[in-house]
Amino acid sequence: MKTLSALLIVLLTACSLYAEDKRPNIVLLLSDDQAWTDYGFMGHPDIQTPHLDKLAQQSVVFERGYVATALCRPSLATLITGLYPAQHGITGNDVDGHNNRAALDKPLREAFHKHPSIVKQLTASGYLTHQSGKWWEGSWQDGGFTHGMTHGDPARGGRHGDAGLAIGRKGMQPVTDFIDLAVQEDKPFFLWYAPFLPHTPHNPPKRLLDKYTQEGRAADVARYYAMCEWFDETCGQLLDYLEQKDLTENTMVFYICDNGWAAPSTRADDPNQKLWKGYAQRSKSSPYENGIRTPIMVSWPGHIKPSRSEDFAHAIDFFPTVASAAGISTPASLPGINLLDKEARSDRKRVFGVTNSTHNISPGNTDETLQYLWCVEDEWKLIVRKDGKDTTQYKALHVWDTAPVHLYHIKTDPHEEHDVAEKHPDVVARLEKAIDAWAKGLEMSSGS
Repeated sequence: MKTLSALLIVLLTACSLYAEDKRPNIVLLLSDDQAWTDYGFMGHPDIQTPHLDKLAQQSVVFERGYVATALCRPSLATLITGLYPAQHGITGNDVDGHNNRAALDKPLREAFHKHPSIVKQLTASGYLTHQSGKWWEGSWQDGGFTHGMTHGDPARGGRHGDAGLAIGRKGMQPVTDFIDLAVQEDKPFFLWYAPFLPHTPHNPPKRLLDKYTQEGRAADVARYYAMCEWFDETCGQLLDYLEQKDLTENTMVFYICDNGWAAPSTRADDPNQKLWKGYAQRSKSSPYENGIRTPIMVSWPGHIKPSRSEDFAHAIDFFPTVASAAGISTPASLPGINLLDKEARSDRKRVFGVTNSTHNISPGNTDETLQYLWCVEDEWKLIVRKDGKDTTQYKALHVWDTAPVHLYHIKTDPHEEHDVAEKHPDVVARLEKAIDAWAKGLEMSSGS
């Protein structure tokens, strides 16, 4: 009888805890094509981001954050799975450029969705989950969300977000309606907020464009600056709504950008820029800091003491960090760390990543389109050139850079103006060895 009574107490306690679920809400703020320097809290002299500046004051700010690759689709795939591109198989934006996208992409997405994801884990554990903005892998249902905007139907123009791309640019109601629903149902929620901002088309409100237009500033730069502030405004609207609903105290906010970007005119003096007009060389789609570096912020009132950290943070850390906060398990094979674990952060000495061709994925053979491998440690950064194929017009991004390695003293030269590989062959050899060991580890974990 006593055993039965004790069991009943345990069951009643569990039901009570579930009814009063106090696990944190999780909000991901995901910028799209923004350089790591281009925020007020990162010291930009002109771009104003007051809402993200305020969030920075409430967060652990990792100024040395990195993504796995400087391209939107594989970068987002890493956030979702916690895996590197060589592991999850998404190395570029398309299998064969604009050719037969729907048919070629279908098996790639099917293979991708076999991997565990943070969204599926949260949904399975009772979270309401919402997708808005950039999303490449089919519909929101395909991704395991309980709610969302993207239909992912190629016949209706689905590719990288479709209806979801309206968020931010055309208001915030789908997001605020979802928050209202979660409050009504008294359930914790996860919000994937990935607006198509400040990504092109750079068509900001006139009031913002006028603010940044001035004599001596290139028009493409002014438009981009205005887009950065427009993105910041939408983040402010979302964060303010959480405050209005009295949700701030029980919400973890994670901020990251998918990859960097710079206006073509900023490289106008580089003869190689003539090969490509979409954006500046050594930004998006490249292994340079303006492509792969991003501030990463984590805010969780009452659980995280605001600070600035020189520790490395990486996109692979999103899955384990969120899972830890939500009290759910993670696959043992994940390479990332929980960013709230100071010991794990201290133990990390290097971060790694890749650059593959932009628009010609080779399913099942990620090395076939490999352009670069890179490694960053405390003082140094090494970029190793590879010879992967690139059959699309985007090959112009890579053909100009043929040196086998580049070495930068990243502490004193964060904008990579001085290649010192010839002066420090010992450092090159040491970091090449580290990159080789890391890459071989990926091969083993991916089964290739």
